[in-house]
Amino acid sequence: MDAIHCEVKESGRYVSKAIYTILGLGLTGQKEILGLYSSENEEANYWLSVLTDLHNRGLKDILIACVDGLTGFPEAIASIYPQTKTQLCVIHQIRNSMKYVASKHHKAFMHDLKQVYRAATKQEAELALDELEAKWGN
Repeated sequence: MDAIHCEVKESGRYVSKAIYTILGLGLTGQKEILGLYSSENEEANYWLSVLTDLHNRGLKDILIACVDGLTGFPEAIASIYPQTKTQLCVIHQIRNSMKYVASKHHKAFMHDLKQVYRAATKQEAELALDELEAKWGN
């Protein structure tokens, strides 16, 4: 659940609009677009109305919700889907972490970091994380 910002032509000029997307991954691994919404702001109350709409349209359960760091978003999810585990999206975590890496090292750091989050097993990820720490810890 996140927003994608797109340039759209409106009244003869281009403006940035947020398109709120909800991508679902079913138990069989099939991806589905569960909803596309548009609004002027991205607030927890807005997401609460979106989640209510999804529930009313038949989405009865969410196992894991992957979201950005919007304040109140996990609470909005929990109010409609109380059993849902909420986690911060890995892309948002990476973006937030990159501000601590000098810009001249971004490419090299991202190469090493990919070894962690693309690992096939937990053990491989832990080993790659140890290597990342050894190289970039300071």
